[in-house]
Amino acid sequence: MEKQTLPSSSSSCSLVLLEEAKKSSLHLPNGASSGSFPSAVTNGSLVPLGAAAASGSGGQDKKGGPVPGGYPERETWTRQMDFIMSCVGFAVGLGNVWRFPYLCYKNGGGVFLIPYLLIVFIGGIPIFFLEISLGQFMKAGSINVWNIAPLFKGLGYASMVIVFFCNTYYIMVLAWGFYYLIKSFTAILPWSTCDNEWNTASCIEIFHHQDCKNASLANTTVGNSNFTCAELANGQSPIIEFWENKVLNISSGLDELGQMNWELILCLIAVWVLVYFCVWKGVKSTGKIVYFTATFPYVVLIILLVRGVTLPGAYDGIMYYIKPDWSKLGEAQVWIDAGTQIFFSYAIGLGALTALGSYNRFNNDCYKDAFILALINSGTSFFAGFVVFSILGFMAAEQGVDISQVAESGPGLAFIAYPKAVSLMPVAPLWAALFFFMLLLLGLDSQFVGVEGFVTGILDLFPRHYHHRYKREIAVAICCLVCFIIDLSMVTQGGMYVFQLFDYYSASGMTLLWQTFWECMVVAWVYGADRFMDDVARMIGYRPFPWMKWCWSFITPCLCLGIFIFHLVHYKPLTYNNVYVYPWWGEVIGWCLALASMLCIPVSLIYKLFRAKGTMKERWAHLTTPVWGAHHLEYMAPDSKSLSSMSPGTDDSKVIIFESVM
Repeated sequence: MEKQTLPSSSSSCSLVLLEEAKKSSLHLPNGASSGSFPSAVTNGSLVPLGAAAASGSGGQDKKGGPVPGGYPERETWTRQMDFIMSCVGFAVGLGNVWRFPYLCYKNGGGVFLIPYLLIVFIGGIPIFFLEISLGQFMKAGSINVWNIAPLFKGLGYASMVIVFFCNTYYIMVLAWGFYYLIKSFTAILPWSTCDNEWNTASCIEIFHHQDCKNASLANTTVGNSNFTCAELANGQSPIIEFWENKVLNISSGLDELGQMNWELILCLIAVWVLVYFCVWKGVKSTGKIVYFTATFPYVVLIILLVRGVTLPGAYDGIMYYIKPDWSKLGEAQVWIDAGTQIFFSYAIGLGALTALGSYNRFNNDCYKDAFILALINSGTSFFAGFVVFSILGFMAAEQGVDISQVAESGPGLAFIAYPKAVSLMPVAPLWAALFFFMLLLLGLDSQFVGVEGFVTGILDLFPRHYHHRYKREIAVAICCLVCFIIDLSMVTQGGMYVFQLFDYYSASGMTLLWQTFWECMVVAWVYGADRFMDDVARMIGYRPFPWMKWCWSFITPCLCLGIFIFHLVHYKPLTYNNVYVYPWWGEVIGWCLALASMLCIPVSLIYKLFRAKGTMKERWAHLTTPVWGAHHLEYMAPDSKSLSSMSPGTDDSKVIIFESVM
């Protein structure tokens, strides 16, 4: 074994030249043979470069399939637009349509855009760019991407836990949306009348609130109905009864799960089958499907906006949405809401963006992509507000109430407020079907990209220990089946209580803030912000604006930590409809869901440190030394010849292993 001196350059690399991999007698310093490279060489900084693709003993043929003795190389997007559309499909989801407009109205209208845009630039874009560039640089999913600092691989396990929980409960929204979509194909919408089997005696189709403003009219009969004003106060809308009595058939509490709803089970099976066949073949197929699932919702949003602005009361609704209330800027809750909305809608901290970025070409301009995707994401949120509030303005005008009484967020908007609004329109089934079809597509691409990110992380764990032609198909099937089994608890009569536990704790603001805080700290302070900026420059051909480095190092971690502490201090126990309070054991289950991901980071760190040998300083140095992949050979040594240009039989055909990054 001998060393070769490279030409001088601004960054030094210590290279170790091994004998040609074709020589069967080759041994590495720790005694391993070339046929099975270890995961790291003794000094902790030399790493194997994988299946001897560089040495010519295996790898991939020209068609991209595995050749004998080798393993298939990592897939890449057919076109770069596939990556853009997949990120749009994943990040632009239900939260943009049903959460942002409500937060904007609640927190001062147009004034809310000031803290929102500020946090976009100091939190959203820096972390979004960090995740996709990290995936692109390491060419690995959410777990192996942390080979950049192996001591903190717990970050990868934490993101896998979070995205698994998200995949499990998020699909219930799709199942409910699919159920409503099927029920929309009727001449009369089932949630618009009170003459159904699930309706109660207190069901009222039209409320005459304007006739009951005078308290002295409490016992007066209003309108053409037989209800008095006193009875109206306890009346139920048919849409609420359809949602609670028919769709959910909700029980009295978490301790009473009751029976399963077979109609919802069929809807759940249908959407899981759809997700499976969108994901099972990998990014080559997923990248094509998102062209439809990510773009068609925009077509529906535009159609709904055109219809919405022509309805009476639409102007009042839109003005209610954007009218600025400058006094709100002084409230801490407004800034917290802006921060948490960014983390939710940008889908950061879940590891899926890292997985999507790992399928990019190594020299893709991910810096430009980050800004394009941020603009699309935030622009969609703002645009959706006009659609939602034009419809809510019409609904408020029809019922003679203030918009604040009909403004909703989350499932309340999707399955109560909006269905009620479309039931008041001419040709109601058409608008209902359009809305729920858009809802289904918005959630579907987020769901299957989430599953893709989870499966990618799992498969990256053992690419060489187990190789099977159908390993992806099998992994996706197992993932979908396990999630489906857990979902069965959410199609029971107490399923909504289980759903809220997952939603409130497992992928809450606290877990995402905790995750992103550590991501910034590890890249900026353990690996090195300047060092990673050099790596990004090596990939995209130019150095990003230093603002990114400053955010990773100081601003974004402080932002994450500040909002995280605020959430802890102002923690409120979970309730359903502000009436049902979860039992103590229900909250314990919720905190277990939250801690399942949050504890992965410190537990993994402590375990690795205690398992390592040497002094604490030596352990730290060893465990924070990056483990490089095969693709780093060619891209991280610009002064050396490209491996693909080396001709066999010369000294240049020897395998090069790196000791440091640059």
